[in-house]
Formats: sequence, C-alpha cells, structure tokens
Amino acid sequence: MPTGESGERQRQDRIATVDVPETFPCAAPAEGAADGRLQLLVDGIVRLAAGELSARIEPSDQRDEIDAVITGVNLLAEELGYIHSDLEERVAARTAMLRRTQVELEQMAKTDALTGLANRTLLSERIQDAIGASAQGGSAAAVLVLDLDSFKAINDTMGHSAGDAVLVEVSSRLRSVVRASDTVARLGGDEFAVLIAGATEEEVVHIAHRAREALQECMHVGSETVWTTASIGICLRNPGHSSEELMRDADIAMYQAKAQGRNRIERFHPDMLDAVRERSRITAELRTAASDGQLALLYQPVIELASGRVAGVEALVRWHHPVHGTIMPDNFIGIAEETGLILELGRWILHEGISQLSRWKREAPGLTDFRLHINLSAAELLRGDLLQDIRDTLATNDVEPGRLVLEITETVLMSPGAGEEQVLRALRAMGVGLQIDDFGTGYSSISYLRTLPADTVKVDHSLIKDLESDPRQQKFVSAILQLISAAELEAIVEGIETAGQAAQLQAMGCLYGQGYYFGRPEPAVEVLKRLRTAGQQR
Repeated sequence: MPTGESGERQRQDRIATVDVPETFPCAAPAEGAADGRLQLLVDGIVRLAAGELSARIEPSDQRDEIDAVITGVNLLAEELGYIHSDLEERVAARTAMLRRTQVELEQMAKTDALTGLANRTLLSERIQDAIGASAQGGSAAAVLVLDLDSFKAINDTMGHSAGDAVLVEVSSRLRSVVRASDTVARLGGDEFAVLIAGATEEEVVHIAHRAREALQECMHVGSETVWTTASIGICLRNPGHSSEELMRDADIAMYQAKAQGRNRIERFHPDMLDAVRERSRITAELRTAASDGQLALLYQPVIELASGRVAGVEALVRWHHPVHGTIMPDNFIGIAEETGLILELGRWILHEGISQLSRWKREAPGLTDFRLHINLSAAELLRGDLLQDIRDTLATNDVEPGRLVLEITETVLMSPGAGEEQVLRALRAMGVGLQIDDFGTGYSSISYLRTLPADTVKVDHSLIKDLESDPRQQKFVSAILQLISAAELEAIVEGIETAGQAAQLQAMGCLYGQGYYFGRPEPAVEVLKRLRTAGQQR
C-alpha cells in the first residue's frame, strides 16, 4: 500500500474519481464506529456479489484503513460495471450477428443457388399464403409448371457450364414476363414454376403464353446459339386445395403438354388426375403380373412370300388381368418403359420365348432355320446382365444363337451411345440376329442404313397402306425394298392384310411378310399345329 504524501495523494485521486450512483453513508466517528462501517462494508460486498453493480459505499472522514478498503471496493465495483457493460455490448453485437446469419441461412435454404430464384420450399410457403388470401375472398391462386424440352441435349453436346448458362437466362426471361407480385421458382434441373396470385383466369393464361414465347427466342451461350422451348402446365383451382395439390396438378398438366407434342400449354382437368391414378394402378399391378401367371405370349408368323413357309414367329406379350380382362401391349408397354418395369418384363419375355422355341424344336423336328423374333427396348440394351442372360438362356434351352432375332427400333439404332454400340457388337459376335424395327417411322436414311449392325429390316405397315390403289406408293415401296437389298439386308414387311399386297411385295423382291393375311397372333399350341402341318406337306 503506498505511504507518505504521494500515497495519500493517489488515494485521494482514486476517491475523487469514483462515480457513486448509490452510496451508504458512514456515521461520524464514535465509539464502535469502526464496527458500523465494517458492517456496511460487508453489506456492500454482499450486494455486489449478488449482481447489484451500482451499489457503492461512502467513505467516512476518518480516511483510515477501513476507508481505504471501502474505496478499493468501490473501485472494484466500478471496474465490474465497465466489464459488465462491455460484455452486454459484445453479447448484443454477437446476437445481432447470429440473427443476420440466421436470416442469411434461411434465405439460402429457400433460394436456388444457381439462378437466385425461390426454391421449392419457399414456393410452397408462398402458395400456402396465397391460398389463405384467396380463402378470405381474393382471387384463386394459380401455379404454372414449366419443363424445358430437350434440355439434356444441350448438356450432352455443349457441357454442363453451357447448360447452367441457359438455366440462368431462362430464369431471367421468366422474371421479365411475370408481375412484380408473382413468384418464379426453380424446382430443380430444368423445371421451373410460377405462382400467380390475385389474377383472373385470362391473366394467368396470358402470362403462360408470354413465358412460352419468351423461351422460344434463341439464346447465345459463348459463341454458340441455342434454342429451347418449354412445356407448360397450368393449375387454376378454387380455394380449398393444398399447395401440394396445386403443384401436383400443374405438374400433371405439364406432362400432358409434353405428351401432346411439347412446346405446348395445357390446363389441368380432373380427367388428367384420373388418368395418372389409372397409370399408377397399372404400374402397381404390372409388378406382380408375371409372378401371378397373368402374362402370356402369343406368336405371329413370319412368312416366306415365295413359298408360304413359316420362317419364324414374333413373340407378342398379352396381359390377362383377373378383373379387366386381356390388356393389349399398347396400354402397358409405355408405362413399363417409363417406370423401368420393362427390364423385368423383357427378361420374362426372353426366357419364356426361348423356352418355347426349345419345345417347338423337340415337338416339330426339321425346323432348320425357324427363328424367334423378340422386341428389345432401348432401356434393355443397357441392362447390365443382358448379354450373359441371353447366353445362359440359349445354352440352358439348347437353342442356337442364330435362331434368336432381336428387333430394335430404328431411332435407337440410328444414334446409339457407346454402351449400346458395345452391346450390339457383342450380340452380332454371339451370332444373334438383329433387325431394324418400324423402318420408315423415324429417321430413315440411306447413309445410315448401310452402317447399322443389323441383318434384316422390318418395313412399317404404314408404308403399304395404299399399295394396291396408289401407283406412286407402289414405286415408293419398290424403291425402299431396292434400297434395303442394296445395303445387303433382308426385308420383312409387316401389316400385310390382303393377297394382293402379298403378291405385289413378292413381285418387288420382298422376301418375307407378316400380317393378318397370314395369321393373327396365336398361342404356342396353334403355332405347333401350323408347323406340323407344314412339315407333313413337305
């Protein structure tokens, strides 16, 4: 403790600088006064310890050791006050920073990082708000769902950076055609949505058309120029529907627009939802159709036109539903392809068809070049175990690879990816026949016909519709057959319904035909009868 004159001066200075918000006076010196000041000192310390940092103790005139302690306690209280104030300021600053960070995180959680648009979460919240406002007497909320057409081609040919640039430009164009009160959102990938609240039906449709027109204009990505279009679905429903239902129905309408040819606008109608539910039912029941014994194969003969000999059959699947009766392939094959069920369905057809071919070989000896035709989808070409499955199934049933012909549509064969090309080469090396199916319905071209890995070409039935009555069509079909022959391929014409068509095609050099004139698809037992009859005639 400082002593002497300087020490006393320092103590006086400290006492002079103490800010005393609340003090406890000490009594004048008297007997027992020191004991009273000690009690006040203890009380003050207790109050400070309890958090009352404004508490102060007033020194007496004695200026003795007790007063020095009192002064020290007051200085300590002052310092604690400063510390507490600084701590409060820091806590307030940190709290404000945390709140700002929380707001930013919430904003990030509800915003698409690439385009800056609202994401699905924020859109759903705003749809719910709009539904609540419409329930109070406002206009019904409307939702548009937009999906870019053929956007995958941009990513595949120009790269994902170019694709991202297109998405950013699309978001900018969509913002430019809506009102300030509307919400534009990116749902993911190349799918966008627009919430239109407080608008009439005509205004909603007008905005949809403006969006479609804006997206049709070309876009410049670096030195490249690209075009894109959008399929748009509109859902405008009365209050009482949830945000999930509005999004679902707009999405259904968008897919309807794609199914109708793309670059279209479709309004949701309840019939669309019924169709979706029907597809869902078919999908669920198709999963167990094979194991429940509901699937069956029919076989349509392929005829050698010159001799009338049955050269082979095409396997065609039928679904014998326990409630809905026989369901034709057109009503479930497309659904199977969309849902991936085509892989298991194709596997079942392959196994059943080859097994049946093996039985025919045993039951009708002499089938030297009789061939089984099976349709193979694009998805099946990429089935990882396809090649081994075909090898094993042929070997198990003692069927030569050359007796199996896989029919693949020309659109798949025209531009196969690396994976498809590898599978096609392996199939040819195995000895399995490959046939271009539905020739004339896709990208028929002289240049690619010579290079496709195929043995035969099946000419689509649409090309012979007017064969007997239209001389120009006769010349056209004749030219196609000559083209196929020049490419060193064999032609099969499907859809032959009359003897006149069969005779004309034979005269043109066509080797094989298929159609109702020769026979409708029939069960395996009927094919066996036909084969045995043909054997007896020989």
